[in-house]
Amino acid sequence: MSGCPFFEKRHLLFKNKPPQPDDGEEDAQSGVNNAAKGGILYGEYLQLDKVVSAQVLQSQVKGNKIHDEHLFIVTHQAYELWFKQILWELDSVRQIFISGHVRDERNMLKVNTRIHRIVMIFRLLVDQFAVLETMTALDFFDFREYLAPASGFQSLQFRLLENKIGVPDNMRVPYNRHHYRDHFRGHESESLLATEQEPTLLKLVEEWLERTPGLEEKGFNFWEKLEFSIFDGLTVEKEKIEEMADSEEKEEMMTELVKQKEHFTSLFDEKRHDHLLSKGERRLSYRALQGALMINFYREEPRFQVPFQLLTSLMDIDTLMTKWRYNHVCMVHRMIGSKAGTGGSSGYHYLRSTVSDRYKVFVDLFNLANFLIPRHWIPKLNPTMHTFLYTAECCDSSYCSSEDSDA
Repeated sequence: MSGCPFFEKRHLLFKNKPPQPDDGEEDAQSGVNNAAKGGILYGEYLQLDKVVSAQVLQSQVKGNKIHDEHLFIVTHQAYELWFKQILWELDSVRQIFISGHVRDERNMLKVNTRIHRIVMIFRLLVDQFAVLETMTALDFFDFREYLAPASGFQSLQFRLLENKIGVPDNMRVPYNRHHYRDHFRGHESESLLATEQEPTLLKLVEEWLERTPGLEEKGFNFWEKLEFSIFDGLTVEKEKIEEMADSEEKEEMMTELVKQKEHFTSLFDEKRHDHLLSKGERRLSYRALQGALMINFYREEPRFQVPFQLLTSLMDIDTLMTKWRYNHVCMVHRMIGSKAGTGGSSGYHYLRSTVSDRYKVFVDLFNLANFLIPRHWIPKLNPTMHTFLYTAECCDSSYCSSEDSDA
């Protein structure tokens, strides 16, 4: 509030304050006072001398200054700064999960806020391609030769980001027929290996979902109730169809019902789930999948509103990362066609292969839509369970007074 002179002058809370100097006078005087007192200045605080002098045009170094190389450098430096902020937020969220502080549901708001911030940054990164696309293919061709063998694939921060979110190593597309880590050396390769061995956001969310209240067999036992409700509903639907007069429509409806029954039978088959997990077609454990489905079905209950928002934001991250990859593919195709990339890859063809579900970390959350059912099939909460879901007490009281270290 004190940083807004207009607010100070006009708000009733400040009606008895003595008159303040005009904006320009106040700002100027404040700057002089801070400088006189030895306080830090704007440029010093942001280290702008380093930031704005970090654009070294290789074309200029080689004696042939190309105008648009400056745009290319600034845009990619901006990407890297935003990647750094994403990693900052991501590490803080992972630490909340790792430390167990997420058991205190008050910390879930903190998790949601930081994950949402990551989503907003990715929205910005997707839109940022529009700035690069003001450069034509010929403009890029003028300085492209100065980039080799540098390549966007060598962005250490983006590879770290993928690892920490949970892109599986065995799902990555080989780069120049080599493992992705082979293109990094020294401490960079060690950093990548370390993140492969740390708990990923996917793994931490999985463990959190497995603790969803209501999954306990001796409690509400959501999964058993859901199975009974679905197959009871299918039986009722079958009886309705059988009462219909013979017709082509009746046959089609019965065929569709059989498919639905097979579909839901697979949902409650844990061995099938484990098989799909081993093939990489599913990423969450069987119990975590149950938790995610329960949160979706009861998302309007107070206890599940914040968890549902988190699951939605996680899908947003996957969606925006896919859009980012797609925009990158389109831009590369526009700039260099099907030629090889500066790093020696197949360029457009390699990038196009990364725009697939194999790089989606939270693909199981998207697939929950496969198991939507009519609202009246959703098991009704008993009075005890319904009351429990209105409380915000944590599972373990020992965590109630804890907060993450960077709060």
